[in-house]
Amino acid sequence: MSHIMFFCIPAHGHFNPTVEVVKELVKRGHYVKYYLTSEFQQKIEDTQADFISIDDYMPPAPEDLDQKVGKDFASLIEMVADTTLSLESFISKEIKEFHPDCIVSDSLCFWGKLFAKKYQIPFICSTTSIAFNQYTARLMKQGFKEMFLMLKGMPRINKKIKLLNQHDYHIDNFVSIIQNDNETNTIVYTSRQFQPMVETFSDRYLFVGPSLNKCRFSSKKKDTPLIYISLGTVLNQNIPFYKQCIEALKDEDYDIVMSVGKDTDISQLEPIPSSFHIFPRVNQLEVLSNADVFLTHCGMNSVNESLYYGVPMVLFPQHSEENAVAICVENVEAGLRLKKPQSSHIKKAINDVIINKSYKKNAEKMSYDFQQYQADKMASDFIEKIIQESKKI
Repeated sequence: MSHIMFFCIPAHGHFNPTVEVVKELVKRGHYVKYYLTSEFQQKIEDTQADFISIDDYMPPAPEDLDQKVGKDFASLIEMVADTTLSLESFISKEIKEFHPDCIVSDSLCFWGKLFAKKYQIPFICSTTSIAFNQYTARLMKQGFKEMFLMLKGMPRINKKIKLLNQHDYHIDNFVSIIQNDNETNTIVYTSRQFQPMVETFSDRYLFVGPSLNKCRFSSKKKDTPLIYISLGTVLNQNIPFYKQCIEALKDEDYDIVMSVGKDTDISQLEPIPSSFHIFPRVNQLEVLSNADVFLTHCGMNSVNESLYYGVPMVLFPQHSEENAVAICVENVEAGLRLKKPQSSHIKKAINDVIINKSYKKNAEKMSYDFQQYQADKMASDFIEKIIQESKKI
C-alpha cells in the first residue's frame, strides 16, 4: 500500500476528473489523502479517500475574481505564494506524519508542486486541460490587456518569488513555477488525437482520455432538438448573454436547457418562453446524453463531456485557456465558434450546427476515440509506476 497526497485548486473543472482516479487508487488498497476546501468534502469522502480541509489556510478570493480568472497572472502568483506559505507548517507536519510516496497536484495548484520539490517527494502533475508547453502555449493567444496586466504585475510577481525563496523553495523565476517540462510526470485528461502538437511531448506525459463517471442515461424520445447552454461554474453570471440566448431561440422549434449558476438571479431573465428550462445547475452528463447542440464556454471538462457523448458545439470561450480548447474543437471540426454574443449570431450558429451534419459526425468520431480510454485505470497504473520507480532509486 502506498501513501498518496492529492492537491487541487477549489474549482470543479479541475477537481472532477480526479475523482474516478482517486476512487480507483483506494480500490487498489492505497491510502489517499485529498487536501481541498470543504465544498468538495462529500465527493472526496464518497471515494473512501481521507478529506483534509484547507479552508483555514486559503487566502480570501478577490471581490473581482470573475474579472481575473485566466487574465491577471500576477494575482495568480500572489495567490499561489500566499497559499503555499499559509499551508507550510500544516503540510510540513502532515508530510512528516504521513510519509507520502508521491504528491499528485493539479497543474494550477502550484503549491502542491512546490511542496513536492521542497520535501523531495515524487511529483505527478494532473492536467485537466490540454497540455501546455512552449509550442501549445501559442494557442492561448493572450490579448493586449492580459499582456499588459502581466507586465504591470511583474514587480508583484518578483516580490512573491523572493519571499518563497526565503522559505527555501528555490525558484528561479515564475516560469519554473507554472511550466512542466518534458521531465515532469504528467497525467493529461484527454486523448492523443485531441491534444494539439502531441509530438512535442515526451513519454513522461500520459494521455488517459476524459475521466468521467460513466453513468448510463436512458435516451429520451424527442420531438424537437435539445439545445444545452452553459457557461460553466465560474464565469457564469452573465444576464445580458442569457437574455440574448432567449431572444435568439424563443421562436425556434427547440427545447432549451440553460444552466446559469447558483448566483444568477433567474427572475431577471423573465419573461421566459415555455421552450426554455432554466436552472441554477443541472446534471450535465445526463443533459448531454440527450442534447443535439451544446453552447459552451469551452472549459475542458465541458468539452470532454460533450465529445464523449458525441454532441457538437457552439464555442464561446471566456479567456485565453478556453480559447485554446476552442481551437482544439475547431481542429477536429466538431464545433463552430460564436462570432459575437448577440441574438442573431447565436441563432445562426446553433442552426448551422444543427443543419450541417458534419459537426455531429466529427463529434461522434471523437466520442469513439474517447471511449477507447480508461482514464481511472490508466492514471492509477501510471501513479503506481512512478512510485515503484522512485523506490528503486
